[in-house]
Amino acid sequence: MDAQPDNTESFIAKEARYGARNYAPVRVVVDHAKDCLVWDVDGREYIDMMSAYSSVSHGHLHPRIVAAAHRQLEKVAVTSRAYYGTTLGPLLEKLSEVTGFERALPMNTGAEAVETAIKCARRWGHRIKGIPDGRQRILVARGNFHGRTSTIIGFSSEQEYRSGFGPFDGGFQHFDYGDMRSLKAAATQDTCAVLVEPIQGEAGVVLPPPGFFRELRAWCTENKVLLIDDEVQAGLGRTGKWFAFQHEGIRPDALILGKALGAGLLPVSAFCADDAVMQVFSPNSHGSTFGGNALAAAVALEGLKVLEEEGLVANCAAKGDYLIQRLREVQAEVRPLIRDVRGRGLWIGVDIEPSCTTARDLVERLAANGVLSKETHDTVIRFAPPLTITTELMDRAVEIFRRVCHEKQRELEAVST
Repeated sequence: MDAQPDNTESFIAKEARYGARNYAPVRVVVDHAKDCLVWDVDGREYIDMMSAYSSVSHGHLHPRIVAAAHRQLEKVAVTSRAYYGTTLGPLLEKLSEVTGFERALPMNTGAEAVETAIKCARRWGHRIKGIPDGRQRILVARGNFHGRTSTIIGFSSEQEYRSGFGPFDGGFQHFDYGDMRSLKAAATQDTCAVLVEPIQGEAGVVLPPPGFFRELRAWCTENKVLLIDDEVQAGLGRTGKWFAFQHEGIRPDALILGKALGAGLLPVSAFCADDAVMQVFSPNSHGSTFGGNALAAAVALEGLKVLEEEGLVANCAAKGDYLIQRLREVQAEVRPLIRDVRGRGLWIGVDIEPSCTTARDLVERLAANGVLSKETHDTVIRFAPPLTITTELMDRAVEIFRRVCHEKQRELEAVST
């Protein structure tokens, strides 16, 4: 039998045949990418307006970061934390400089960094706050998304994430995101921490009301509760500042980073805190074979330098304001198809009226016309391009989005008549 040619359908068929069905990808088979552009196996070009959920904030294959990876690959990649190395110390020093925290604990995925934060909060609650071991409680927001491990989905409020995966370990209590009254009602004397996203991305790019985090910071301080800020998606420039908590002028007790920390090449994450919190860890209490490996540290360090030296955070602030404005212009033209456009920096959610269509429908139409995006919860399209995005590329993407929305609106009008 002759071998079948490698093309879009054959690659999709292989994933469908041999892979677990835990994803429903948009039907684009990526072959290669450069900065903000992606090409499929058939040579079609796309504007990347998703950047792998902020993992490609630097753009695809940034030359400085690729060069740093090549240099390190010619030396050593992984030895485990059983030994010291030449790249981890400099990365930790740079993380301390940019975050303002005294120490960082490196891991791989964002979920691992969240698990690290949970362990730290519980041990801090027992050893520092004096909560009997096993009674420590962490407050989490409804609509949260902190990862996919069994512990984390155990405190998700999304039934789809939880169904059939129990039993869960407990130790978490819910409050309504952005609602201090709800949070206070959920707290007990055994509360050791509040774990919260500065913007709820998976929930649909949901922003808290102004002043919420300032009030939360004051309450945590008053009640000796750790404020743990999960910026796996929001951090490292995505919202137009280095960290989203800076928009409120506060400082959490601990910070979780991931995705963009790997600079588009590798999974790298970190849990950052001061000595007063990080002191609960001792040798053998926590670790990871690959966490902080030499290659990952070299890549992450160069990624931080690129963000700083190439002005990508400031570019995000300016370009984000522009993109929100352009998308709101489209919204005004196609009401009621678009209910809302919201976001901060280059992290924007376009809320679709469900009686008109699904977000997935528009996402697939965008892909067919050369723009990559992703839906969440059936009603929201996320636009989060690399921080290197140009005005020209954004204009092209918005014009395609406008065309797709008008096309959909004409279809709806034809059906109604």
